[in-house]
Amino acid sequence: MKDTHYPNRFRQRLLAGETLYGCWCALGNPISTEVLGLAGFDWLVLDGEHAPNDITTFIPQLMALKDSDSAPVVRPPINEPVIIKRLLDIGFYNFLIPFVETAEQAAQAVASTRYPPAGIRGVSVAHRSNRYGTLPDYFDTINDNITVMVQIENQLGVDNIDAIAATDGVDGIFVGPGDLSAALGYLGQPNHAEVQRAIRHIFERAAAHGKPSGILAPAEADARRYLEWGARFVAVGSDLGVFRSATQALCDRFKK
Repeated sequence: MKDTHYPNRFRQRLLAGETLYGCWCALGNPISTEVLGLAGFDWLVLDGEHAPNDITTFIPQLMALKDSDSAPVVRPPINEPVIIKRLLDIGFYNFLIPFVETAEQAAQAVASTRYPPAGIRGVSVAHRSNRYGTLPDYFDTINDNITVMVQIENQLGVDNIDAIAATDGVDGIFVGPGDLSAALGYLGQPNHAEVQRAIRHIFERAAAHGKPSGILAPAEADARRYLEWGARFVAVGSDLGVFRSATQALCDRFKK
């Protein structure tokens, strides 16, 4: 069975400073995820926070990506050790942790992904991630093959960006522009000048600590601006957004 994610090539590329283009998987469907996996994106977010996903829907999508060079990234619903443990066990290596406000929360996210003594991950000897016990070096190597990216979504996170970015084991800093704009008092206005200043500040502070930054930017002009500002892993769209806009355009061509 092909396995392009162990050792974790995505983490290697991220830490090397490559520019990596991603896409959001929000439909919760293995066929749409499989199609996205054929497009050539560097990474795909399988969303467990705002999409109708859980353990039972994640596994078929991971199976659908097993022959893809696109690295699966999971966003758990919350920064919680048991949830993260279950996602690790089913085969995720790359994590986008939502709503991180402090260095302590960032450190907890990292600890949740590491076996003791480096962390608090619970031990199972046979699960999908270690191919049901058939990877003899899994316990020796897996801690070094997990990517942890944390998401900054409010003013407290912005205020603590230096401490968060300096946290050992945090591999990247990601901006949630929708929640950040709402938290700053500009709901639905991610392009407001105050929000844009906060985003650029996050990018700059992450870079100062040697950490790559990323963002979700479905509008091309936004994505290109963030790339110019130094973002290194940018999600440039979503399956839901592409499907919605394409089907509406198709219908409108005939009915209007």
